[in-house]
Amino acid sequence: MADNHVPEPRNFEPKQKVDLAPPKSDPITLEQLSKCDGSDPSKPTLVAIKGKVYDVTGNSAYAKGGQYHLFAGKDASRALASTSLKAQDVRPEWQDLSEKEKGVLADWVTFFGKRYNVVGIVQGASNL
Repeated sequence: MADNHVPEPRNFEPKQKVDLAPPKSDPITLEQLSKCDGSDPSKPTLVAIKGKVYDVTGNSAYAKGGQYHLFAGKDASRALASTSLKAQDVRPEWQDLSEKEKGVLADWVTFFGKRYNVVGIVQGASNL
């Protein structure tokens, strides 16, 4: 019997409309990124995925004590792709992952891109 099931398209639209600024391509060093980990209220909280840096300031999940705080100030590509909350998985390398995990990562890029401003690119990133 043929499987004629067509999956529903994923809807990554936020529940409330988000007005995003045009994406920036300013270089952000790993040192700068690491200082934006949600622990200093005078700095933005940033998360990078595939070298793109998103400003997640205001989302308590990425703030100190939040469930996703371990992603703040880092490129969390591998952890997001593998749906891992393990500190050792919070790293930029993703190219060696399975096709399924690469698809999950692409979904995360779409999800973040509809909710958070892109404020720069990790300087020297090789995981774009």
